[in-house]
Amino acid sequence: MSWMEQSDTRSCVLLRLGERRFALTADEVAELAAPSRIFRFAHRTPEIEGVILRRGRVVPVCDIAEHLTGKRLTQRRFYLIAARRHEKSLDWIALPVSGDCELIQADLTPAGRTDAPHVSGWLSHNGEVIELLNLETLTPSASQPQPPAPSSEVSA
Repeated sequence: MSWMEQSDTRSCVLLRLGERRFALTADEVAELAAPSRIFRFAHRTPEIEGVILRRGRVVPVCDIAEHLTGKRLTQRRFYLIAARRHEKSLDWIALPVSGDCELIQADLTPAGRTDAPHVSGWLSHNGEVIELLNLETLTPSASQPQPPAPSSEVSA
């Protein structure tokens, strides 16, 4: 299969996490939102920092930077609100980003068998090779089973 047969031109959104850039397909992006108050509460999903309220929805905030770059984001410029489809429902998740986001047209190359699970493909933009992210592997799913709650009963 030639390179031309493998490539697929798509609209993508570039996002910055620290010093690195990553991409999502444009159809996964609902909007960019200014940073707002994060509501934190007790829960058992370590990937979720809390929630924000956006357009009448409670949107979980998931910082994927630590998984991708090894460092948590210290400064947040925007929340990229991404849409994820789970069975018949559409869920939003807020991804903190540290820099500007950019809408581009790019030729995508599918991920290979040896690529990390979070990579769904690759694109080239201004001489930089950028990972196209697979949000399903980076963010917790509403359908993932939760670990059982610790028992407060003491057996004798």
